[in-house]
Amino acid sequence: MYGISQEQLDEIDSLLIHELIGVGVHSAIVVDVAGNVIAEHDNGNNTTIDVHSFAALAAGNFAAVDAMAQLVGEQEFSLHFHKGETESIHFSKVNSDILLITIFGNDISLGFLRLKTTEVIEKIKSIWTTTQY
Repeated sequence: MYGISQEQLDEIDSLLIHELIGVGVHSAIVVDVAGNVIAEHDNGNNTTIDVHSFAALAAGNFAAVDAMAQLVGEQEFSLHFHKGETESIHFSKVNSDILLITIFGNDISLGFLRLKTTEVIEKIKSIWTTTQY
């Protein structure tokens, strides 16, 4: 998929586990803009989430918001955030084709989450750019 090796996927998996799930994120999902799941991990407590349906809806949501951005004169909105009563969702673009989605609770501040996702995105980009086509 996307010319990425199993070794690179393993590196991305490790990032999701150690740098997001390890700091309290409930779920971390890497999807393409078509809604296909590339990598996903959770803390073991979110067994009710249908990851594939969620990924498809998230990709559609991102596409809709990007269309709205263009209507107001922006190229894109590179991150989205939805706050719920107990769970929140943070979407970030890794590149033009890939999204990182995190689901987290009230025990993590949005500022801390944004810092961690920015770090993880830079590392994913580094892994992705080593891809040999």
